[in-house]
Amino acid sequence: MVESETGSKETVPEPVRELDACGLFCPEPVMLLHNEIRDMTAGGLLRVIATDPSTTRDIPKFCLYLGHELVEETQQGEKYIYLVRKKDD
Repeated sequence: MVESETGSKETVPEPVRELDACGLFCPEPVMLLHNEIRDMTAGGLLRVIATDPSTTRDIPKFCLYLGHELVEETQQGEKYIYLVRKKDD
């Protein structure tokens, strides 16, 4: 649960799957993302963890071009974390 600005409690959805792409470099993280999301059900969530800075460009563009939703994009130290919702089929 997360408290919103209005003080109400909101539930943050938990990812169904997680893809660890740490240590991989372009184009591998996006290729793995493409393979993983293809096997998911519509509306499913995938957390992607990567260390390649190029993912900050590549993953948002992947979502934009293929119609998936980039729910969240954060950085924790050397890791880039993305939460992607698969588009409706």
